[in-house]
Amino acid sequence: MTSVTVPPALVESLQEFRGEDGRIWAARLPALASELLDRWELRPDGPAAHGVVGLVLPVRRADGTPAVLKLQPVDEETAGEPVALRAWGGRGAVRLLDHEPASGSMLLERLDASRSLLEVPDDLAALRVLAELLRELTQHQAPEELRKLKSVAEGLLDRAPAAGAALADADERRLFADCAAALGEVRAEPGDRLLHWDLHYGNVLAPLPGGDREPWLVIDPKPLSGHPGFELLPALRNRWADVLATGDPTRALRRRFDLLVEALELDREVAAAWTLGRVLQNAVWGAEEGQTALDPAQRAIAELLSGRN
Repeated sequence: MTSVTVPPALVESLQEFRGEDGRIWAARLPALASELLDRWELRPDGPAAHGVVGLVLPVRRADGTPAVLKLQPVDEETAGEPVALRAWGGRGAVRLLDHEPASGSMLLERLDASRSLLEVPDDLAALRVLAELLRELTQHQAPEELRKLKSVAEGLLDRAPAAGAALADADERRLFADCAAALGEVRAEPGDRLLHWDLHYGNVLAPLPGGDREPWLVIDPKPLSGHPGFELLPALRNRWADVLATGDPTRALRRRFDLLVEALELDREVAAAWTLGRVLQNAVWGAEEGQTALDPAQRAIAELLSGRN
């Protein structure tokens, strides 16, 4: 049986974010990885990588094809990943090659982890790529078993009053209330498209050289069934230094938002409301973790889309 070592940083991260369950899962991870390497006839092919809770092992299949083995705890965010990847079928997204439902483990097409949209010098060129990928992915109706944006929105509105009260600045409390009001206006029509939910520039990778795949492919979905307007915030707030470098952040943000809305053919006001709902989500999470101020980038986005700027 192939021996697998779990990076200490991943063990620490699992314990930080998942407590005792994370420690137990990390302890079981080497045996799980070794068992799947043997069962799927894989051999390690490079150093392991990891995110906050997941381990990614570069491997080669029995026929020499490069792939990656992805191991992560199953929760409400990660459970839908193989469902979404199967629905997309490799069109605009990394291909799912195999899946073990019991552990949530996945065998995935290997992409070039050294080339993401973060490395594209022109941020608007990168945004155009991301927008076209969003358009492709959200053409699909979401599989029935995925989480619903409707329930996410209702849960946020229930938690909003306490979270808003935690903000120290009165202007931010008013802006937070604007976000909640905007979400309340659109929650009755939550949509049924297949959403990635975390489509930022670092989650778009190039394929390995020499193949016939699309130039850019998305990874690591945390899928939802809902309205495409709920997808826009990561594209607006990531690469924030590029926004600030223009000298006119408001104009740069408006340009980003317009490009996304046009590419996805969305109603501007509805897309703005769902984006404000996404700001609300992050603000609620932050307040529940003890934060008393809004993230500056998200405050700027909310001020623009709520008409306060």
